[in-house]
Amino acid sequence: MGSVFRGWSARAPQLGDWLLRHQGGIRRTQWIVVALYVLLVALPAFLPLPGPAAHLWNNLTLAAQFAFWGIWWPFVLLSMVLVGRAWCGFFCPEGALTEMVSRRGRGRAIPRWVTWGGWPFLAFAMTTLYGQMISVYQYPRPVLLILGGSTVAAIAVGYLYGRDKRVWCRFLCPVNGVFGLLAKLAPLHFRVDDGAWRASQARHQPLAKINCAPMVAIPTMKGGERCHMCGRCSGFRGAVSLTVRSPNAEIVSVAGDRPDPWQTVLILFGLMGVAFAAFDWATSDWYVAAKQFLAEALVDHGILWPLEARAPWWLFTNYPARNDVLTLLDGAVLVGYIASLAAAMGSALLALLGLATVAAGGWSWRRIHHFAQALVPLAAAGVFLGLSALTVSLLRSEGLTLAWVGPARMALLAGAGTWSLWLAWRIAGLSATGTRRVAATAAVGLAVALAVAGWAHLFWG
Repeated sequence: MGSVFRGWSARAPQLGDWLLRHQGGIRRTQWIVVALYVLLVALPAFLPLPGPAAHLWNNLTLAAQFAFWGIWWPFVLLSMVLVGRAWCGFFCPEGALTEMVSRRGRGRAIPRWVTWGGWPFLAFAMTTLYGQMISVYQYPRPVLLILGGSTVAAIAVGYLYGRDKRVWCRFLCPVNGVFGLLAKLAPLHFRVDDGAWRASQARHQPLAKINCAPMVAIPTMKGGERCHMCGRCSGFRGAVSLTVRSPNAEIVSVAGDRPDPWQTVLILFGLMGVAFAAFDWATSDWYVAAKQFLAEALVDHGILWPLEARAPWWLFTNYPARNDVLTLLDGAVLVGYIASLAAAMGSALLALLGLATVAAGGWSWRRIHHFAQALVPLAAAGVFLGLSALTVSLLRSEGLTLAWVGPARMALLAGAGTWSLWLAWRIAGLSATGTRRVAATAAVGLAVALAVAGWAHLFWG
């Protein structure tokens, strides 16, 4: 195992230099992905909905749905854990478009409202909620509305702000925060050698021209959270190189030095709250019970219009031909259910992390934020399982049994939960020993058990 690690360590800088030499090829690849993105997102919205005899192999809308939600997004998330934000640097259509427009745009200074730290959570939560309101996973027009709207916004931001930069990607992209968290687990990252950097300054080495599109502060870069892995800085001043590291390194050794309350909110209330609730509501008995209770109360008071009124498809799902319609009552309960479950789940997890913090040596917001980072593997596994559930349902609708899916889900949840516990043990060890360390890890273990129980109930309850 050690020889394999040493082998990859020796080859990684060469790969980084290869990326630097082939920037033109990366650009061409991005435009190919842009064309594919337009095909999958835009074209199906103008085609008739698939009939009962349609299959993945003979209907473009179903094929696009499977390619986009069944393969594209789940494995983009997986790639973040494996190779960092290489998707952002090599393939992302919004990133390529916003940078291209920024090169020829107005070049205005970035306003303060754009740099607000809460955007990663708010954009992710609102996009996820809105996607459920209009059934983005099931119908092509909502896909065009949400993803096409995001792309138009990315182009507009690129035109207005920055020069040859990715302002949208750095601050406003709805999945920027999620990608940044998952990239912390990647075994590959561009490392900055502090000694080599200082030596180059001592030699008064002139700064080479380099464009870091996501605006990473290269001299102080300590991890892969914001780096798009594009390779443009490989070898810069003899101090930057692609390096192999432990997947635990950034969470344990870097995240604690830069506590970010908004990342804690994104992990607990976003990935483990809103995202879970978005996958859970459609099969939830609680959702049905709440809707039935409110419907009976409205009928008793002679108020019938919320049970009958329908909104346009771009506000709530409205496809009568498919017998798929959300009334105003349905939609209101959906929004309330997702918001309530997300708040309850996030608050319970936060309380357990607070317990872990006290057990490790007293109250500390810094330590709470650090313990929250330990839950990133489990949060990532949950979102991957939720998205891949559509993959499974589409394949099963084509007659595939996929008997291995249940055990694979169990293994992924168990593995991610164990990884989170190991990270919690390592983080607790930074401030506690003995019984305190065990107690702090056990409290995080309760948070892990709560999250695993939620996903287990969704899939097997």
